[in-house]
Amino acid sequence: MAVALVAIGMLGMAITMLVKKGGKFPNTHVSGNKYLKEQGVSCAQTQDRLAQREAWKQVSYKNASFTPDMKAGK
Repeated sequence: MAVALVAIGMLGMAITMLVKKGGKFPNTHVSGNKYLKEQGVSCAQTQDRLAQREAWKQVSYKNASFTPDMKAGK
């Protein structure tokens, strides 16, 4: 019974792709939403990637000093 329902669902999606103009399903991801793009909202992965990029720009290595391994453990 479950296999038949899944098969009917897959068949329905295949028919939809053939009948629809362009043969594509709408993009339901956050990045595909026009209203959210206008508001500056993106998916969590994209927002994290942008935040990490900005954080790396702020890192300064000018005053960094390194300790040899022998002194670091003492």
